Amino acid sequence: MTHPSFVRAAALEEPLRSHFPKSAEEAAAWQPWILRRALSMRVLVVARTRVECAWAAYCDAVPGMNHVHEMADVLDHGDKLPEHVARALFPEFDQVPYAE
Repeated sequence: MTHPSFVRAAALEEPLRSHFPKSAEEAAAWQPWILRRALSMRVLVVARTRVECAWAAYCDAVPGMNHVHEMADVLDHGDKLPEHVARALFPEFDQVPYAE
């Protein structure tokens, strides 16, 4: 029996189909995509894909010195955005379910 997330991933269009795992072997080596959007110099939103063919976005205040280095803190401590806000900021994930 194939896991439902593998079936969901196989139904996506490229490049999303190639990104998400479609087998347990692919899942073991899988790495997430992490994207960021600065709402201002000191407010950062970060989206991360999840192995189960889903994604979520988080928002937090940051020092604003280097957004690349500040992304991890936003993922660890930021507030999860409501789906409708996250989808407006990251339209590239329009085919992918938003994580509960």
